[in-house]
Amino acid sequence: MIIFSTPRLLVRRFTQFDKDAYFHVSGSEEVMRYIRSASTREENDQFIVNVIEDYKKVPNRGRWAVVEKVTSRLIGSFAIIPIPSQPEKTQLGYAFIPEVWGRGLASELAMAGLAWIMETDDLPVIYGVTEIPNIPSQKVLLKAGFISHGSFIDGGKELLIFKAERI
Repeated sequence: MIIFSTPRLLVRRFTQFDKDAYFHVSGSEEVMRYIRSASTREENDQFIVNVIEDYKKVPNRGRWAVVEKVTSRLIGSFAIIPIPSQPEKTQLGYAFIPEVWGRGLASELAMAGLAWIMETDDLPVIYGVTEIPNIPSQKVLLKAGFISHGSFIDGGKELLIFKAERI
């Protein structure tokens, strides 16, 4: 099921057949450096099962597969999820395999994803969170229309928070 698309990307629900492809995202230390610990194969597979189950619980929230239109290859993920340490706040998140970094796909996805969630949900504000050294992700959020909103400490790390408000 397609959630939304951009000129180069399709965002769709994960399926059980995505476990191998998604492991290139979740199991990569390089990709997960600023997100969470890289997953083992077993953690990855259970994560996909849990994500699919969550589709039944909350419409317009969760995690989705990002597929490159030209190749039909799963190259990343997109999320609208609570901030773990501040569950009353909802964040937009994304991750891509390194082979596609530097092509503007994260900005394309973040802009379209922000527009989609504002059209389909009644969230008054959505957040983006990055670690301080993750300057590329900060640039993506700013380009997508988020504004800097300070910082907070989580798990001993200082994180920057950005926000986008409904107009």
